[in-house]
Amino acid sequence: MSDTTFDYIVIGGGTAGALMCNRLTRSKQQRTLLIEAGRKDDYHWIHIPVGYLYCIGNPRTDWLYSTEPDAGLNGRTLRYPRGKTLGGCSSINGMIYMRGQSRDYENWAALTGDDTWRWNNVLPAFRQHEDYYLGADEMHGAGGEWRVEKQRLRWDILDAFAQAAQEAGIPHSSDFNRGSNEGVGYFQVNQKDGWRWNTAKAFLRPTCYGRPNFEMWVNAHVTKLIVETQADGSRRCTGVQVWDGHEMVTAHATREVLLCAGSIGSPQLLQLSGIGPADLLRQHGIEVVADLPGVGANLQDHLQIRAVYKIKDAPTLNVLASSLYGKAKIGMEYLFKRSGPMSMAPSQLGAFTRSSPEHEWPNLEYHVQPLSLDAFGEPLHSFPAFTASVCNLNPTSRGTVRIKSGKFSDAPAIAPNYLSTDEDRKVAADSLRVTRRIAAQPALARYAPEEWKPGVQYQSDEELARLAGDIATTIFHPVGTTRMGADGDPMAVLDSRLRVRGIQGLRVVDAGAMPTITSGNTNSPTLMMAEKAAGWVREAAV
Repeated sequence: MSDTTFDYIVIGGGTAGALMCNRLTRSKQQRTLLIEAGRKDDYHWIHIPVGYLYCIGNPRTDWLYSTEPDAGLNGRTLRYPRGKTLGGCSSINGMIYMRGQSRDYENWAALTGDDTWRWNNVLPAFRQHEDYYLGADEMHGAGGEWRVEKQRLRWDILDAFAQAAQEAGIPHSSDFNRGSNEGVGYFQVNQKDGWRWNTAKAFLRPTCYGRPNFEMWVNAHVTKLIVETQADGSRRCTGVQVWDGHEMVTAHATREVLLCAGSIGSPQLLQLSGIGPADLLRQHGIEVVADLPGVGANLQDHLQIRAVYKIKDAPTLNVLASSLYGKAKIGMEYLFKRSGPMSMAPSQLGAFTRSSPEHEWPNLEYHVQPLSLDAFGEPLHSFPAFTASVCNLNPTSRGTVRIKSGKFSDAPAIAPNYLSTDEDRKVAADSLRVTRRIAAQPALARYAPEEWKPGVQYQSDEELARLAGDIATTIFHPVGTTRMGADGDPMAVLDSRLRVRGIQGLRVVDAGAMPTITSGNTNSPTLMMAEKAAGWVREAAV
């Protein structure tokens, strides 16, 4: 930390931050500093796909957040994992490559008044960094840093579920990333030859590590943004304060500060720096630099409802992993072939469909797994079973992220406010009925599926919605807490180019910038946003 003045400072070495550093350091004329609160991604479980089981809930790789008690979940709190290591959430997530639906981006363009966010205009940014295993076509790119492969396993019970879904009216899909993800099929994943492919591998090493204009501080926690008043009365972010574990260090940016700390970390840091709802800031004795009520508002997330079915006459991971012999077989398959259960993403089979016929677009996503357990991190059940988790892709419930104190070391209050609207409760009830309809199809009959959870005794809308509150969990897709929007929108934190309103030299580049959640997993859309933002930052430097 001997040199503390740079052209650019990137806060957070996760999904967006890693790509930003790669793109900004291409020009040898400008120097970039990356500041990451976590450690390097040298923990072996990060790179073995099934290692997410050992990364989530582990202080080595996870911020260990929890939600506030949630009325929609009948007073329950949830574990809320966020990556705390190089690669961020791409080091601990489900590795599923998913862009969402074209209508998501048409909606963003309407909400921001900027056509740059239309589907045809974001597609090139997706393709720009993509390395698709089947090669380039009009929808996919090849030769980029972000590897996309098919999974290296299959299960009879998942094949049967896919056939049952087709019998229930859901078409087969071999690619969920062509604008409409309706259908059922195996997910494509961000892996390379059976290893997790995170953004640290893709964008930081070896490329950035070998560039003399790149510097990286790890185990370094940004505690505050430095905002100065300029001669003309405007305000500009000129640097950051950083706690390195021993002392506070100030780093300066001559061009821009890029805040890539995620949907939880970015609003927290803005609020600690005096940028956010004025009443909240004053409550914690923080000087108001910019009264932006949207900072920490608009939290959206995908809430999954896990239905478990006991089955007969089919191997599942519950059975396979129940003996020393089975575990040894799993380990040997991965050791010699890089395939099998240790190469598994948390969910292997996906499906997108409608909760009821009046929906114009698929509004449900299924993550189907050849296993079952009471809750994430707990032991597998002793009986053969599969789990069909379903989430509402477009929830209308909105939550908040708000600091609890002026201390950077105190976690913020995360209140997703799940199932707080009549529409979300109705979709939750209908989605369980869709699951039951699939399970009742002939393709699954040979396995005699028996609904073990939630249980067939629950039938009415009220019963099913209450039940969803009892058993549903986050699928780890928080977005929207620093959303972009059109000029004149009082709740928009950012303009359509991700610049913080009223503060020069500061952008937020992460999933918090999304005005509405995408219709699927959120990691790769965040990477697309970073690709576009990197271009704008470079343009501004000319």
